[in-house]
Amino acid sequence: MHLDEPLSDKEFNELDQFLLSDRCADDGMTMDSLHGYLTALAIGPQEVPMTEWLPRVWGSSGKSPVFKNEKEEQRIVGLIARFMNEIAITFEVAPKEFEPLYCEHEWEGKSLVDGEAWAWGFWEGMNLRADAWEPIWNSNIAAMVESIYLLGAEEIEESEMELADDPVKRHKLAIEVEAAIPHIHKYWLPQRKSAVVQVQRTTPKVGRNDECTCGSGKKFKKCCGAEQQ
Repeated sequence: MHLDEPLSDKEFNELDQFLLSDRCADDGMTMDSLHGYLTALAIGPQEVPMTEWLPRVWGSSGKSPVFKNEKEEQRIVGLIARFMNEIAITFEVAPKEFEPLYCEHEWEGKSLVDGEAWAWGFWEGMNLRADAWEPIWNSNIAAMVESIYLLGAEEIEESEMELADDPVKRHKLAIEVEAAIPHIHKYWLPQRKSAVVQVQRTTPKVGRNDECTCGSGKKFKKCCGAEQQ
């Protein structure tokens, strides 16, 4: 399986069920928050190595789940890497097709989107490089980024709570967040290299005993190379 292939529905559900399982911490990421997190990493000002961003997926402690065996660990980490690459490739080749992974729910007879988990994931991704993100708060799109803060930050100012204190307001913020993403991508694009590189094999070909390019720290043959056997 190549790292640039998008997840199939079956693989998406497989990763979804694992993240929701008891083997992951209660504060670990779900698919919607993971999607937001990886999006921030894919379009932000700096590349972040997988060895740095992966632990946060498992929860605030950064402790890995108890995998059944090494093969399962390779499988799950590989799916997350491909999920990341899928997002990065979308921004490279078809940015207008990008859509946040929002949930939908009914409220007082209305169908609303719930973007809180996605925005929280994006906010977590921003905080991995908070200093590098700082210039955007003084840019002409600062107001757009503010919507991500209001919807996704764990703590906001008391005076700001009324902006996100009911499902309709949060629905509005989620729509604003979706509209902001192309502008954030465009803002950082001149300053950043391809986000695909960190989880995609490049030339020259990686030796089987070399460290895997996905950033796991394992030998290639024990990590992504295992999928090619």
